[in-house]
This record gives sequence, C-alpha cells and structure tokens, in this order.
Amino acid sequence: MEPQNLTAVLEFLLLGFSEDPDLQPILFGLFLSMYLVTVLGNLLIILVVSSDAHLHTPMYFFLSNLSFSDIGFSTTTVPKMLVNIHTHSKSITYAGCITQLSFFTLFGCLDSLLLAVMAYDRLVAICHPLHYPVTMNPCLCGLLVLVSFSFSLLDSQAHCVMASQLAFCSDVEIPHFFCDFPQLLKLACSDTSTNNTVRVLLGIIFGFVPITGIFSSYYKILSSLLRVSSSGSRDSLVSSVMYTMVTPMLNPFIYSLRNKDIKKGLQRIASRIQTH
Repeated sequence: MEPQNLTAVLEFLLLGFSEDPDLQPILFGLFLSMYLVTVLGNLLIILVVSSDAHLHTPMYFFLSNLSFSDIGFSTTTVPKMLVNIHTHSKSITYAGCITQLSFFTLFGCLDSLLLAVMAYDRLVAICHPLHYPVTMNPCLCGLLVLVSFSFSLLDSQAHCVMASQLAFCSDVEIPHFFCDFPQLLKLACSDTSTNNTVRVLLGIIFGFVPITGIFSSYYKILSSLLRVSSSGSRDSLVSSVMYTMVTPMLNPFIYSLRNKDIKKGLQRIASRIQTH
C-alpha cells in the first residue's frame, strides 16, 4: 500500500482507556478531579511564592517554575481527553495531534531539567552552605531556568519536525489518550529507523542526563550527611497516567504544602485577606 500523508487530511483516533459507556462518567469524574487538584495546587504554590518576600529564594523560585511546568504538562493532555469522554468522540485533528505532541514533549523535558536544577540547588545548599548565597545568585538561577526551557524547546521542536515528516496509511488509531511519538512511529508507513535513532539519542540527552544529575546530586548529599553523622527512591497506559496526571498532582504536596515556609506564606496571605 502506498503511504498516504495525512498532513492536510483526516484525523487520528485516540482509543483511550475503555469503550464501556458505564465507565465513561467514572473516568470523567476521576480525571477531572485529578486535573483540578493539579492546577489549583500548583497555582497556589505560584501565588504564595510570588506574593511572599520570605519565599523569594532560589529553591522556591525553581519550585514555582516547576509548578508552572506541571500545569502545562497536564493541560496538554487531560482537557482533550475529558472533551473526548464527554462528547463520546475519539478524534483529534492532525494539527492538534502534532501540537499536543510538541507541548507534551516541551513540558515533560522541562520538568526533568527543573528537577535536576533543584537537585543541584540542594547539593550546593547542603554541601557548600557558605558559598550558597554567592553561587546560587539570581542571575544564575534565571539562567538555569532559561537554559532548561531552551533545551526543552529544542527537544520539542525536534520531535515535532520528525512527526510532521512521517507518512501514514489507513490505520489512524492510537491506543492511547494522547498523541505519543512512539505510537505515531508505529502507525507510520514510511521508514522510521532514522526517527527511532534520533528519538533514542534525544531520550539519552534530555532524559537520562537529567536523571543521572538528580541521582548524582542526591548521592553526594547523602554522602555528605553520612560523613557529618559519622564524625559528630500495568502497562503503558497506567505509567502514562502516573507521569501525566498523578506526578504533577502530587508535586504541590511533595514539595511545598507540607513545607513550613509555604504554610507560613499561606497564613500571611489569609491574614491579609481577613484584614481587607
């Protein structure tokens, strides 16, 4: 069969989780609740950090950027899924699919890089406390976020260009709830060996490297703490739910809502509201 390029025609079908009509209201309510918790929780972090001068520190600066990234990460996939469940539709346009893929890669990569930056920030704070104010100055902090965003944008555009050059046949069903690049490669009729090679290289650069940096930083932190003490961490659909919805939803609680500084910031905001 001759490859048919779908750049100007047709659309993809996102098969999602289940076609059982009885499960649709349950899935809609579950994922809507998770999405609202994600957005509201992360927006709360951004509000508290930006409005409280006591929290204008490198750690909370990175945390607010991570919260913004988490909002974007979930917003890229969940609203479209909720619309499809509500309208009993599975379709997504070609342009919508490529756009979703682009932003999904952007915010996913940005999340990884920001977590690596935050690990480095904690490394400097714990292992080199006397040099921390000089090392983690506002200029460096802004530069680290800018570099993280620039590399994430580069990764996103690379995936976008590769996806836009694929040719597809009659099968347009994606067994997922969003447009995932590996799934698009499986649907392609054209040769994808080069795309797979580039995808692996990008995964190593923008995935493995940040993870290595995170583990390396925390290993050094743990080693430093131990030295001080001695002298005186179902299938592709389930995993996708975990990293597209559960992780961004839990980040506000993991990083801040149990943090005493954030609690104090919330109390100060609440007192201001009461006085007005």
